[in-house]
Amino acid sequence: MNINVLTGAAAAALLAGAALAQTGTTTGTSATTTGTSGQTGTSATAGTAGSATAGSTSASTVGVGATSDANSAIATGGTAASTGGHVNSAAHVNPNGTNGMARAMANDRGTFSHAMTHTRTHKGSVYSRTRTTAHTPGSKPVRSTTATDSSAGTTTSPPH
Repeated sequence: MNINVLTGAAAAALLAGAALAQTGTTTGTSATTTGTSGQTGTSATAGTAGSATAGSTSASTVGVGATSDANSAIATGGTAASTGGHVNSAAHVNPNGTNGMARAMANDRGTFSHAMTHTRTHKGSVYSRTRTTAHTPGSKPVRSTTATDSSAGTTTSPPH
């Protein structure tokens, strides 16, 4: 495997790890996402991550992918926490290593945090998108989305 792919995947993992850092007690409502991508010749990497917190709930997901020639790899994961409510998280990568999804959700009596990451490789490029939502009853939901595409060399965070 090309060293550029390994370096790019490591950079994406470090970036995702920074996005997942959280404090022990959350009282505000926030939703953040981040991402990065790169492509050199037939090698490409991309990754996104996000975290949402509202009240005593928290949810985070991450997805990174790399491809080089005919080989590809994807890693996804997610976690959720709540001091007194319900939590659910799941992650899956297809057997070919070309498509992965992670979801995490936590709710506690109407207050909820949700994060979702979708990462895929296709024809020598890697695409990843993360969406997060945090909501406290009586206020508007806070949302964040970041998408990155290695073939276009772009990372976008559309406004909500």
